[in-house]
Amino acid sequence: MHAAQLLLASLPAALATSGAFDVLSFNVAGLPSILNGNDVLGDKTTNSEEIGTLFAEYNYDVLHVQEDFNYHAYIYQTDDHPYRTATSGGAGIGSGLNTLANYPWVDFERVKWATCSDASGADCLTPKGFTAMRVRFAEGVYADFYNLHADAGSETAARSARSANLQQLADYIGNNSAGNAEEMTNPWVELILDGQEPVEDNVARMCDNPTTNRSCETVDTIFYRGSRAIDLQATYRSCVGTKFLSSNGTVLSDHNPITSNFTWTVSSSLMQSDLFGGPHGTWFNDLPSIPSSSTGTNKPASLQLRGDARLDSVSLTLSSGQNYTHGGTGGSLFELSLSDGEYLTKATLCEGEYNDHTRIFYLNATTSEGNTLSAGTATEDCQEFAAEDGWQIVGFYGQDGDEVDQLGFVYGRRG
Repeated sequence: MHAAQLLLASLPAALATSGAFDVLSFNVAGLPSILNGNDVLGDKTTNSEEIGTLFAEYNYDVLHVQEDFNYHAYIYQTDDHPYRTATSGGAGIGSGLNTLANYPWVDFERVKWATCSDASGADCLTPKGFTAMRVRFAEGVYADFYNLHADAGSETAARSARSANLQQLADYIGNNSAGNAEEMTNPWVELILDGQEPVEDNVARMCDNPTTNRSCETVDTIFYRGSRAIDLQATYRSCVGTKFLSSNGTVLSDHNPITSNFTWTVSSSLMQSDLFGGPHGTWFNDLPSIPSSSTGTNKPASLQLRGDARLDSVSLTLSSGQNYTHGGTGGSLFELSLSDGEYLTKATLCEGEYNDHTRIFYLNATTSEGNTLSAGTATEDCQEFAAEDGWQIVGFYGQDGDEVDQLGFVYGRRG
């Protein structure tokens, strides 16, 4: 199974309120020809160069590739996307998973499957698994992308390994894409099959290669979901193998590349800021538990910060007593109580290096009444965050451990 999965992580208090992007997922058949010829005509080096040329021509916003092993350099040689992951190695060394994009990302990680099976081929030969990245489309507009290559085959051992792969991915998503807990949607089912999920063990409607048939079934899949901060919608899904043919008109891979188009719209009640700091620690996000209205007992009532040399923790308490706390217990405690008509509206964050990790060193928060609260030590690398008119800071998201490594703000409407 090969799939590109995407999750929209967060939206900002920014000028952009909507946008669109497209995604391509393509198994590029990059195993050495001596191991697997893939029944594809032509020289693999030449085919890989043509794939890169077509990537540049069609200019998809985000391209996930699988089996990008020994011919990786030839694809990159003819492609011109400005952001591209570095190879993790050829077959037997790397995962074969890479991403090319028109947008930058943060927190890229490669994760190896904990379980594999050789029941169908040599799935344990190379460290297959998944990659995770948070793509930044605009100020504060992020999407979490997962690119995976699961255990193949229909044998009992292969199916068991694949189930374990998907559970490992689900656990990772639950921990690292915090704040986006809605169900996944398959654009093929949603847009082409009118929402009717295929029944397990029914005869698959297998696709020819290439094909223009949009209702046939492939092993390559794209899933997506939105969050409370954004409405994410798939608007198109199709196999596009006919766009990826050699100069002789033959297929370049034994897999049909698939594509989906997406639109996003900012929520009218909750938004998020850009992230600031370093990609370390455990992800957290207050978004799922923030009340839909930040008025009455749901209004932020006090802010607590801990820090000395660096920012150790942030904590926000609502009038109801509900509390959001992130970070450790070190440092000195500083607290600011808010009056009934007072709101948290601005914050300045400063970052620095400690133990070879970028962390948040300083936070200064300002209210609508001009009151301030700060903790930690200011550095020369700082950034200001401000809620737009009619909005306030109602929570946090980012990464933490004993201290705060990365931080962003959740904005809600004022009462």
